[in-house]
Amino acid sequence: MTALLEGRGLRKVFAGGDGQPLEVLRAVELEVHRGEFVAIVGASGAGKSTLLHLLGALDRPTGGDVWLDGSRYADLDTASLSELRNRKLGFVFQFHHLLREFSALENVMMPLLIGGMRDRAARSRAEEVLSLVGLAGRMTHRPAELSGGEQQRCAVARALVHDPSLVLADEPSGNLDHANADRLHDVFFRLAREYETAVVVVTQAVGSVDAIP
Repeated sequence: MTALLEGRGLRKVFAGGDGQPLEVLRAVELEVHRGEFVAIVGASGAGKSTLLHLLGALDRPTGGDVWLDGSRYADLDTASLSELRNRKLGFVFQFHHLLREFSALENVMMPLLIGGMRDRAARSRAEEVLSLVGLAGRMTHRPAELSGGEQQRCAVARALVHDPSLVLADEPSGNLDHANADRLHDVFFRLAREYETAVVVVTQAVGSVDAIP
């Protein structure tokens, strides 16, 4: 089976505070297939977020290559990489970054409207994904009126609204209690199992991925 996402020989070096090179990643190899849930577990400072940024084309590696659905990042210019991210990738971060002036529905619609989709179609799609993450009854509420778990599930809906092939999640449950973290992970498991979406989650907590089916 051909991998959806491939990382080969990935290396990342930053300039250290003392002017010396700081190697964060070395010779990383990774394959992720459609419908697969992958958890990258490690301590703070281990380079998990750096790896996720390389896989999501948010940063370029010092060495090695990344392919997504057959496209090699190194072969693409900045505009082409941006287009690839917009079409095929969904991002979820530890902080939800919802716009407080807008409702949950409007927050989720926004990427589609910016991309040129008509209002009615964008609304219908946003309602669909909000229902998927269990927020059918909370669509008109603004972020301040949502619980922490609901805010993060709204952020997941926003990441899913354009039907990405791959979702990359950086400590998505880091600010949630155990019950809300489990509910969020259930959403990710369902995406992988029922919708063939590939999901890569980075986390410090081994317990947060023990329940992977």
